[in-house]
Amino acid sequence: MELQEFLDHLNSGRPVEGGSEAHLCMHKVSQEALKLTAEINSQYHEPEELRALFSKLIGKPVDETFALFPPFYTDCGKNIHIGTHVFINMGCKFQDQGGIFIGNGTLIGHNVVLATLNHAMQPSERSTMIPKPIHIGEHVWIGSNATILPGVTIGDGAVVAAGAVVTKDVPKNTVVGGVPAVKIREIEIER
Repeated sequence: MELQEFLDHLNSGRPVEGGSEAHLCMHKVSQEALKLTAEINSQYHEPEELRALFSKLIGKPVDETFALFPPFYTDCGKNIHIGTHVFINMGCKFQDQGGIFIGNGTLIGHNVVLATLNHAMQPSERSTMIPKPIHIGEHVWIGSNATILPGVTIGDGAVVAAGAVVTKDVPKNTVVGGVPAVKIREIEIER
């Protein structure tokens, strides 16, 4: 299975059955991601070099305004989509097989986990994985140690409090926090 066919399979939302051709391709893609993240994380890189390595990891160029503080971890990389003026802080873990879409101006705090795969609930099918994308709007702030689960959309201008576990969509200009995350308040936009 070629990379684009694999990504098309994932982005269709179809399950990835354990031992299938898509599952074997997933392992192949993960090996490249592990190699590139080891290179990113192993030594200091100038910002331009880091952007080049990250672009190679995700398979497309990132904007010159993109910034990353390693270490960074992913077991795929090829289904990450990043806007302009995005900052990813240290220790983040992106499980992006289902697709991670990050809008312009978003800030992602230390140790944030973005997970786009679930396993099947039936014990006999547990090795089957179900991909669902995470969509993060523009000018979102995700606090340290937050976890965003598969299928969640976070609206423009929202804030996810540190340590939150986000299981449901977050409306725009809303602050959420807790486990599971609940609405804390709306953000009043100054005009």
